Amino acid sequence: MRTSLSHKLLLLLLPAGFVFGSVLAQGTLPPPADIAPRAAVKLVKKHKVKVLDVRTPEEFNAGHVRGAQNLDVKSPDFVNQLAQLDTAQTYLVYCASGNRSSKASILMREHGLRHVVNAGAYPKLKEAGAKTE
Repeated sequence: MRTSLSHKLLLLLLPAGFVFGSVLAQGTLPPPADIAPRAAVKLVKKHKVKVLDVRTPEEFNAGHVRGAQNLDVKSPDFVNQLAQLDTAQTYLVYCASGNRSSKASILMREHGLRHVVNAGAYPKLKEAGAKTE
């Protein structure tokens, strides 16, 4: 028995439909958007975002984007600190390499902060012209 191309395609897409449907049914949000360093610097310069540095306090003290708030994603009370943030605000999140900021931005979305952008790595923000202190 020959299987038509449309039948094969349906068999391939059917499991994906169940997965996608269950994600929608659970209300899971897509991951926060990543933003290029130059675009992130423009947002910071225009004061369109609140900047969060999710590195350790030691890393933060060694240098950070001017005006950034330090919220260490590895801190045991990170989620409690998120509860103190304004849910209407847009947050630009960065770390040393982009790994922790990605994880932090997902946690932020899961805890009610809907306007989150992952700016990735601090060194790349510096190279793109971010003012630092």
